[in-house]
Amino acid sequence: MQATLERGMNKRRISVSSKRQITIPIEFFKKLGVDKEVECYMDGDQMIVRAVEPESSGEFAEEILADLLAEGYQGNELMERFRTMNRSMRSAASKLIEEADRIAAGEAPSATMADIFGEED
Repeated sequence: MQATLERGMNKRRISVSSKRQITIPIEFFKKLGVDKEVECYMDGDQMIVRAVEPESSGEFAEEILADLLAEGYQGNELMERFRTMNRSMRSAASKLIEEADRIAAGEAPSATMADIFGEED
């Protein structure tokens, strides 16, 4: 049985298995865009379940790998350095998106190309 709450929220009562497992209702699953994982948070006496954004599909993988090869990395050292760089790219991209959102909301100042790169000669 599904009930609609205020502000368009939906509520469903679901059972918990003996192994503490729950099944996410299909309409919630689709609406959230759940892939393979969810994150759970505790907020007071409430559990919040959120879809995990899919891992990067490797937009910068080739560039990172080319740079590391040019720097002379190889073997296990190459793999470890690649993993580190790839994780940092995701973090940097997230920070850029957050900053762009703040600028768009008028909460942070913006910069022009000339501010960043200087005037053309």
